[in-house]
Amino acid sequence: MIILELHQVEIDYCPDCKGIWLDTGELELLIEDETEKKRLLNSFKKQEHTKEKLYRCPVCNKKMDKVLLDDEGDPVMIDKCKKSHGLWFDKNELYLLLDKSNAGKDNKVLNLLNDMFNYETGTKGEGA
Repeated sequence: MIILELHQVEIDYCPDCKGIWLDTGELELLIEDETEKKRLLNSFKKQEHTKEKLYRCPVCNKKMDKVLLDDEGDPVMIDKCKKSHGLWFDKNELYLLLDKSNAGKDNKVLNLLNDMFNYETGTKGEGA
């Protein structure tokens, strides 16, 4: 993984799979609106049964939980360390999650993600 700076937050990026690791607290720094931040973080629901591959935390090497962003529209499922080391986003998932929480084309973080990875809204698994 390589370290990139995204809106003054260091993110870990895997150039092979295009995934992004955020340490605990970094997602909160990327969400600008306090009300949206609380709403989004409270909407995570652990998924017990899923066919998605279980990833291991890059910090503790334990299998992570699948967490669904329970929101209107297309759901976004991410990986969360059981020991709260951070969150793993498959390709385009961070963009989709931030797009849900920071609607609007003028959002700095969304624009930066799009510039860095050529993401587009509503295209899970596509992009860079």
